[in-house]
Amino acid sequence: MTNIGDLEIFARVVSSGSMSAAGRLLSLSPAVISKRVKRLEDRLGTRLLQRTTRQISLTEAGQGFYDRVLGILAGIEDAEAYASGRSSQAQGTLRISAPTSFGRMHIAPHLTGFMKDHPDLKLHIVLSDDFADIVAEGFDLAVRIGELTDSSLVARKLAPVRRLLCAAPSYVARHGLPREIDDLANHVCLPAHNNDNWKLEGPGGSLTYRPEGPLVTNSSEIIREAVIAGAGIALRSTWDIGKELRSGQLVQVLPQWEGSRNLALSAVYPSRQFLPAKVRLFIEYLAALYGPVPYWEQ
Repeated sequence: MTNIGDLEIFARVVSSGSMSAAGRLLSLSPAVISKRVKRLEDRLGTRLLQRTTRQISLTEAGQGFYDRVLGILAGIEDAEAYASGRSSQAQGTLRISAPTSFGRMHIAPHLTGFMKDHPDLKLHIVLSDDFADIVAEGFDLAVRIGELTDSSLVARKLAPVRRLLCAAPSYVARHGLPREIDDLANHVCLPAHNNDNWKLEGPGGSLTYRPEGPLVTNSSEIIREAVIAGAGIALRSTWDIGKELRSGQLVQVLPQWEGSRNLALSAVYPSRQFLPAKVRLFIEYLAALYGPVPYWEQ
C-alpha cells in the first residue's frame, strides 16, 4: 500500500508549487521531498509531475491523482478527529484568503469570538483584492465577492451583496445629480480598482457601463476614500459604505439603478468528499454572523 506520508508530500508539492517550498512547510530537505515523490511515481508506474529548472506542473495522470488524494487526506483528518473525539473541534492551522477591505471591516473585528471558541486553532489570513488560486497557494478556503464561475470549487453563499451608485454631498453641490443613466457621461465617475465595468440593473433591464475618470488605482480603499471626499460618483457595496450612507457622508445617486443582483459573498473551498472540521466551523461562524440580511443592511 502507498505510504500516506508520500501522498501528503505529493499534495504539498502541488499546492506550494515547488519541492523547496514543500520542504519548508514539512521541515524536510528538497532532496528528501524529491526522493519521496520519485518513490511514489515508481510505485504507481507513471509520471505525476513534469519537472523543469524553473517550475513543476502536473501531468494528466498527476492531476487526476491529485484530485483524489485531496479527498483521501481530508478523509484521514476527519477520521482521526472522529476517533479522538475532536470531530466538532478545530485544530491545526486554517489558511484563509479574503478581500482587503472586507477582511479589515467585517472579518477582523469578529475573530476574537471564534478564536476563543477554538483555542487550538491557528488562523493564517491573507488579504488581497486579487482572486487567489486556493489550491495552488495552499489555502483552506477563500472569502469571495462576485459572480462565481469556477465549477472545480465548492461555494457556500454567506450573504447577498448590494451595490449602489453614490457620491458625497460636496460633489452633488458642485455638479448636481444625474437624472438619467446617460447623464453619467457629464459627471466624474470613479472606476473600480480592477477597472471592471459597472454591471447595473434598472428600469431598462441590465446595463453594462464603462466609467471613465481621472483616478486610476489598484486599491479599492483609495476609491472608497475618494468618493467620500467628493471626488466623483462610484459604484460601491453597502457593506463598504453603509455607515456613510446612514450618516449622510454619502448619498445614493440614480436610485433606480443598482448593481447586479447576481453578486454574492461566498466561502469557497476545494471540492472534497470530507470537509475538515476547521473549515466547516469557520464557514458556519461567518454564515451565522452575516445571515440572509447582513447587519450592514439593517
